[in-house]
Amino acid sequence: MNEYRILAINPGSTSTKFAVYFNDECKLNRTLRHSIDELSSYKSILKQFDYRKGMIIDALMEEGFDVDSLKYIIGRGGLTYPLESGVYLVNNDMLKHASEGVYGQHASNLGPLIADFIANQIPGAKAFIADPVVTDELDEIARITGHPRFQKRSIFHALNQKATARLHAKKHDVPYERLNLIVAHLGGGISVGAHKQGRVVDVNNGLDGDGPFSPERSGGLPTGQIIDWCFDSRMSKADIRRMVVGEGGYVAYLRTNDAREVEEMASQGNAKAQLIQDAMAYQVAKAIGEMAVVLDGQIDGILLTGGVAYSDYITAYIERKVGFLGRVYVYPGEDELEALAKNALRVARHETQAKAYQPMIDRVDTY
Repeated sequence: MNEYRILAINPGSTSTKFAVYFNDECKLNRTLRHSIDELSSYKSILKQFDYRKGMIIDALMEEGFDVDSLKYIIGRGGLTYPLESGVYLVNNDMLKHASEGVYGQHASNLGPLIADFIANQIPGAKAFIADPVVTDELDEIARITGHPRFQKRSIFHALNQKATARLHAKKHDVPYERLNLIVAHLGGGISVGAHKQGRVVDVNNGLDGDGPFSPERSGGLPTGQIIDWCFDSRMSKADIRRMVVGEGGYVAYLRTNDAREVEEMASQGNAKAQLIQDAMAYQVAKAIGEMAVVLDGQIDGILLTGGVAYSDYITAYIERKVGFLGRVYVYPGEDELEALAKNALRVARHETQAKAYQPMIDRVDTY
């Protein structure tokens, strides 16, 4: 059997995670932490490029890895233009759009940039991304918002949702493309998607905080009240966005983004923490109900994943609410490095073909 050596890279807001895989076996998994003070010295996310890729290379050297043996370098996909689901070869257009942050600035934009740089230092190596957050498979009817000036954007935890759905399909020995699934990613942000025979035909925008509120995001706020607040508060655009994304949800109500801390507070009799925790689970359950309608009630499974899915209390609450719709399965965690490595391995083993980056600009014009 051929041994394929893979480097997976996942830049996050306060960390850079990377892992080395030899086929399915993880040989190294590291999380490089970045303090707020360290990152604040950089004027933009793009300016962090040298700092972050240098730390990865230094760590690989310290561990004694033969960097030249790594032929598949795969980074988390960032906020480029919308793309179909799949594995993509990094090219100049992708690098340009990730650098510009055409859909917004996020640490994941560094994923293809770092992957490309490292691959270019290794003879015969190639750089990829897989199932980026801008994966767009929405049905046309799902794009309609209620006003022609606005169109729904597909930005969600595509990598983990797709990986969890494929894992579930494999466990049940059924092709993912034959299943109707509802997948709820429960993390710092929350996204709930309707997977219809291999396509995510509807999903809330997990980046902007649309849908259920989460540990860090405000979710769908009352439209009239948010309009009044924007004009009356005299807050800047950046301040209001931070209120909705980053300082909403648990942070706004309880001054923490740690779901474990909130659950502990609730278990100790904190009535406010109990109510807010239940309200988040309640809103997730409602979103699952919406996606049941999208799938016409034909549901092969409801999958709960992400870091918050480690909470037995929250998953049990959601199951009580939605169990009548279909069986609930819990796949806690969000091992995005493993998901990236598996996608690279699928390409290496010719189980799928890497696609050329061809952004769907037609889905952006009316945004």
